[in-house]
Amino acid sequence: MASILCLETATTNCSVALSVNGSAIAIQEDVSKNYSHAEMLHPFITQVLADANIKMEALDAVAVSKGPGSFTGLRIGVSAAKGICFALDIPLISIPTLESLALQAITNAIYVVPMLDARRMEVYAAVFSKGKEIRTTEAEILNDGSFSEYLEKGKVVFIGDGVEKFKTLCTHSNAIFLEEKFPSAREMTLLAESKYKKNDTEDVAYFEPYYLKDFISN
Repeated sequence: MASILCLETATTNCSVALSVNGSAIAIQEDVSKNYSHAEMLHPFITQVLADANIKMEALDAVAVSKGPGSFTGLRIGVSAAKGICFALDIPLISIPTLESLALQAITNAIYVVPMLDARRMEVYAAVFSKGKEIRTTEAEILNDGSFSEYLEKGKVVFIGDGVEKFKTLCTHSNAIFLEEKFPSAREMTLLAESKYKKNDTEDVAYFEPYYLKDFISN
């Protein structure tokens, strides 16, 4: 029964959860328009461990959202995760940000497209079907024909903070929009447990976030 600390800092949601056997038994998060990660992440870690009645030394691994997302947010989360792993000599697990976001879409739709705002009319997006990634993460500029190859085949759920801009362009009847959704540590738990069981971990010394694009200040 693994105890895994999950950290999500890729967007404005600063989110921390404690996963035990793949379930979140404690969670703290703050969704705001501003990035509060530098101030809130470590207090949230302390509070989650206290709520779960688990000491830091009892952790089996740390999972961190690896991106894409905010350059600064990802750096803060990854730095914290690596610091804990170094100190405790425990594994580091990386979770694709868009994969965990897609898990929030509880739906019978054929496709789920998680998308994060990447400034202007650009988003970071991937495509999932029945829980499997069928199109890898890309940074793309939206237009009224974006994702048409999937919309023509059936219902498509678009989820994430990039949805608001796409909703103004897409009028297809098969499009379903889930707005104001952000990646959360809650959905990281099952993915982290699965990777832990398969020993799918990162090199703590050399692991870097998946930025996808060059640095743009937040």
